[in-house]
Amino acid sequence: MGMPDAEGHGPPDGLPDLPPEWGRVVVPDDASALAEEARRVRRELRRANRPAGRGPRLDPAGRPSVGLPVLVLLAAVLITLTGLAAVTWPRSSRSGGAPTVLPYPTAPVGPLPALDLVGPDDAPVPLRGLLPAMIVLVDACACTEQVSTAAAAAPPGVTVVTVTGDRTAAAATAPGVRPLADPAGGLRSYLHLSPHPGTAAALLVDRQGTLVRVVPELGPAADYRDDLVRLGG
Repeated sequence: MGMPDAEGHGPPDGLPDLPPEWGRVVVPDDASALAEEARRVRRELRRANRPAGRGPRLDPAGRPSVGLPVLVLLAAVLITLTGLAAVTWPRSSRSGGAPTVLPYPTAPVGPLPALDLVGPDDAPVPLRGLLPAMIVLVDACACTEQVSTAAAAAPPGVTVVTVTGDRTAAAATAPGVRPLADPAGGLRSYLHLSPHPGTAAALLVDRQGTLVRVVPELGPAADYRDDLVRLGG
């Protein structure tokens, strides 16, 4: 708006440059700072208006004055910037304290997808046929100790399943653990879970196929023991 182009020429749209006495135009951070500028523009517009029949105001060379179009353009820019600043200005939090960190949900998350994984003999294994189950994703970490702890904590009737991202299922890392493979990564894609090296995520699924809890990082059995007991109930 009224600024030279990259080659130092005048404005390409034919409009005159802003008066040098205006100084540098700066958009303030606070939208309320534009109120005084808007009042000044409106005052200049009222002064520039002439009664009907007098014709346009001329400059000393006898050409129509361009002051009014420039003022109208400036008013439109100020109004637009005021609206943008009001919309984008960050609002302070009313609480004033630290952000609240929510625990991992224990309410039902959603249905488990009907996936067929791969067993140690490369045969397809319907995942829903193993429910209720605690499914441990070990593609980023074998986490043998954590898997063994989960297998020992699982009540009768709850299957502990380990799932790798390889084409072939790994060997069982603990008694009673069912190793499977998910070469297509269907489980992680469905849950939007990214693997983190050194950690294993766990899914707790009831006998109806409802994913009741997602544990992004498998830890001590005390963190999920009550959920395992409810799965077996």
